[in-house]
Amino acid sequence: MYCRSGFNFCLLLLLAGALTAAAGCRHVEDRQTPALAWYVFNEPSGAFLEAAKDCTERSAGRYRIVLTPLPPDADPQREQLVRRLAAKDADIDIIGMDVIWTSEFAEAGWVLPWPELSAKQVTSGRLPVTVASATYRDRLWAAPFTSNAQLLWYRRDRVNKPPATWDELIEQAEALGKAGTFQIQGQRYEGLTVFFVSLLASAGGSILDTAGNAVALDRPSTVATLALMKRLAQSPAADIALDTAREDQARMAFETGQPVFMVNYSYVWHSAQRNAPKVASEMAVARWPAVYRDRPSRVAAGGLNLGIGAFSRHPQLAFAAAECLASKTNQIRAAVKSGLPPTLEALYDDPEVRRRFPFADVLRETLRDATLRPKTPAYNDISLAVGRTLHPLHAIDPEKDAVNLHQAITRALHSEGLL
Repeated sequence: MYCRSGFNFCLLLLLAGALTAAAGCRHVEDRQTPALAWYVFNEPSGAFLEAAKDCTERSAGRYRIVLTPLPPDADPQREQLVRRLAAKDADIDIIGMDVIWTSEFAEAGWVLPWPELSAKQVTSGRLPVTVASATYRDRLWAAPFTSNAQLLWYRRDRVNKPPATWDELIEQAEALGKAGTFQIQGQRYEGLTVFFVSLLASAGGSILDTAGNAVALDRPSTVATLALMKRLAQSPAADIALDTAREDQARMAFETGQPVFMVNYSYVWHSAQRNAPKVASEMAVARWPAVYRDRPSRVAAGGLNLGIGAFSRHPQLAFAAAECLASKTNQIRAAVKSGLPPTLEALYDDPEVRRRFPFADVLRETLRDATLRPKTPAYNDISLAVGRTLHPLHAIDPEKDAVNLHQAITRALHSEGLL
């Protein structure tokens, strides 16, 4: 290159040329190695980022996985994804899907059904409820990745034997004579729906029929469930802030050392060890209480599945990448680093997983008997109908609200009006 403007200018030109060439090389490299965008909540431990890097390396240049973080709460996650998918956003390759989104996303055509061969691979050895959570109309729409379910946490220094039923829990809590002795979720949000679904299933009922096309809500189990919710809310052992209580409020209250019972997810164990070691030293766990002694409790399962965006430019690569992300190695990583229980049943016997979850046997047993929230594309409206009808819990009229709830969910199921 001939340069008349001096050495510095020449140097700048040379550098600019080098950068342009490098950018060109990167562009070619990017085109040769497709980037797959994984939209998932911003998991703080780094487990998901490590899984993405691990699967990128395993692909041997076929693809690279790039995390696109979503908000921590499910509602804003869904809102962002629905807007993008409704606009046929081709940038979305892999979706970290809450288990309650499967029917909606599949029915809307926002995710792709899994090929038969891959479907067998990503469901083999999984807990049945986790496979059911990813299935809609007899097809698999996502790979079961992580799971979860609530357990009963209690103070073993104040309770000789954990209550087997809700009646026993109320009696034991009231005998201790303090408000806030038990912690449950009563705010009008998704946690209230989870609580209602779990109690209803434990009483032998369900919101929808098995096909998901009609409202079930048989009167005996529905009235019994609503009466129990009202009794819990009106108990002198209930927290005075029950109407605004969520999982994290229950966790923080329990960590003060005052409450004796709490229903919550597995993350509270590690939180107490970190934030309240004295409380953690007396913290024990049991199955969620039953409604009836002769019928085991059935808790609504949670978790994260991996779906493939319907408008992805690289769907086959995305299926391969999601299969890798949901592998045994990455389920162990998510369990150990992030405290997210696995969907592979055998991993509850894995030494690393059991060190992270000393209560692995109770959790696995709970998940074996777990139920799901209603499998329907109208789930979001159904959940809103439950919250609108049953909040606040202390004001429930079991007989009248059994009728009101049936009517509200029927309207939601048939999209009659916006909730």
